[in-house]
Amino acid sequence: MAKRLAKREKVRLSPGQRALRVLFVVLLVLSSLVVVGYTAFRLMAQPPKIALEETPPPAESAGLSTDSPEPTDSGTPTRQRKDYTYTFLLCASDQASGNVDTMIVATYDTVNQTIAMASIPRDTLIDGVSPKGKSFHKLCNMYPYNGIDALKEEVRKIVGFPIDFYVKVNTKGFVKLVDAVGGVNFNVPVHMAYDDPTQNLHIHFEPGMQYLTGTDALKVVRCRKNSDGKGVYPHNIYDAYPDADIGRTKTQRELIMAVLKKAISQPLNLPTYYNIFMENVETDLKVSDLAYFADKGLSFDFSNVTATSLPGDGTVKYKGVSWCYELYPDKVLDIVNTSGLNPYTTDITADMLNITQSGTAKRYD
Repeated sequence: MAKRLAKREKVRLSPGQRALRVLFVVLLVLSSLVVVGYTAFRLMAQPPKIALEETPPPAESAGLSTDSPEPTDSGTPTRQRKDYTYTFLLCASDQASGNVDTMIVATYDTVNQTIAMASIPRDTLIDGVSPKGKSFHKLCNMYPYNGIDALKEEVRKIVGFPIDFYVKVNTKGFVKLVDAVGGVNFNVPVHMAYDDPTQNLHIHFEPGMQYLTGTDALKVVRCRKNSDGKGVYPHNIYDAYPDADIGRTKTQRELIMAVLKKAISQPLNLPTYYNIFMENVETDLKVSDLAYFADKGLSFDFSNVTATSLPGDGTVKYKGVSWCYELYPDKVLDIVNTSGLNPYTTDITADMLNITQSGTAKRYD
């Protein structure tokens, strides 16, 4: 007698059960993608390689970083770098002139999770010469005349240590980043009232805490002068800050930190920030370097940031150029060695600095 094969009845799922099954599959796929993506990210996030210095330290010295250079045949020891500590030049260009309007030197110790920052005033006195032989005497002119490598070298002379990486942002990128984080609440420190019809630039803010969009934030960091003084141009122009560019650079640092703090608090927006970065930033950081610093930065405590400005006299006239900012070498040296900027395990010495001096700067200490 032939056996009848019992047919299994197909279980019919309700619409709700089918939806749950689809949702489960989607979540499973998404979880797999997250795991794979995170694993790839961590594999990519390797410590950056930094350029070898001219006279590297002995290999057997204690505490050498894995990225520290090898010794040379000369046997002359040099200053050894702190482990996994990197130096940066952060800068932004002026829209109208192309000059570098904002310059901040930063040192990031990824082991101790500290960042030290120091603003260098845009009009810092230097002895510069363009490839065509034109002399110039303000640091902000170095980039448009001689390029980023020359600017990094000039900054090295000022602070006494090499710059590992630079990040140069354009104004559009800054505006987009501020808008991407949803704007920031910021305490505008001074009365700002400046109008320049030729640039279609109109800056009007009163002191106090207020919400800033990207466009607002750009106006705040750009403001140096007010134009609502008595008389007609140029007599109506005066400094917006009592301490001139020192006050302005402090505002720039504080606003940048406010934006970065808010950006890091929104890790799900990292792809957006990355796209803004790639479209609006000029840098020598590789993608793997960016991944490394992003990985370290996600857990960064912003209370571990120290920030200052390099001190000097901004009223110096040098070789016919007015309002140059002559740095005080002794005070710069002290800041470098005590603020956390120094990337070495031993103090930087005065002979490692090469700061242009006019001999006419006023001292107020």
